[in-house]
Amino acid sequence: MQLDIDIEDWPEGEWDALAERAAAAAGEGEPCLANPRLVVSLLFTSDAEVHALNREWRGRDKPTNVLSFPMLERTELAGLGADGPPVMLGDIALAHETCAREAAGKGISLADHATHLIVHGLLHLAGHDHVNCEAEAEAMEALETAILAKLGIADPYGA
Repeated sequence: MQLDIDIEDWPEGEWDALAERAAAAAGEGEPCLANPRLVVSLLFTSDAEVHALNREWRGRDKPTNVLSFPMLERTELAGLGADGPPVMLGDIALAHETCAREAAGKGISLADHATHLIVHGLLHLAGHDHVNCEAEAEAMEALETAILAKLGIADPYGA
């Protein structure tokens, strides 16, 4: 998978490298994400920008930590061959202030929390969900936890 990364309103840091590591680990944990044709747009931005995106595209008038906008259905992604032109999987946006506040509240680094949220967003782009079904939520959390463990990041759900 190729990442198209744009960093706005985040502090100095190795955000590109962090995102690449998160994406590689996500591809190991969720094979659909390992397709070299996939392109994901990843925006590190402000609460204000994520708030505007959330209001416009989801009808929720508040910021959130991460937004994901898939462009493929899971069946399309699963059937995508490795040969051919690039295919846009979707967009992810991370809100700096919310991410930083949540990381501080959990007593973890912003880098670890951002990594978790990138993995979370990528799994959403791959068709995983945690909203509509408890079993799907548990499966998604277990997958996130396993991927993060490979990166040396503790279980974000505290199990």
